Amino acid sequence: MRSPLKWPGGRTGLTAVTTAGWFLIAMFCYPIFAVVAGSGAVTAPALIVVGILMARAFGEIEYSIPAFITIVMMPLTYSVANGLAMGMLFYPIAMVARGRVEDVHPAMWVLMVVVFLGYFFFLAE
Repeated sequence: MRSPLKWPGGRTGLTAVTTAGWFLIAMFCYPIFAVVAGSGAVTAPALIVVGILMARAFGEIEYSIPAFITIVMMPLTYSVANGLAMGMLFYPIAMVARGRVEDVHPAMWVLMVVVFLGYFFFLAE
């Protein structure tokens, strides 16, 4: 499904320069807006829009156990990063259960064992 927006996006280096300029301006304006932004009233609408855009893509997903775990764990843990980590942790497990061990890239095994298991057992709060 194609996005209803007709904007093609940035195609030149001018996009990055323009974005950098706006961030430079925002650096100096931050103390003024921090008074209002500290209440969460500014970030809540942006998070709602991002959630809606993410939910719109759910119909296009080829569902599997890791995809389902990723989608479910994001709201349950209040963290997109934890949801993605759980999905990437369960991908090799699901492939082993289906008997398709050879389809899992070796880097995925390293990510699963070292990065994600290490994070969840030793660094997670």
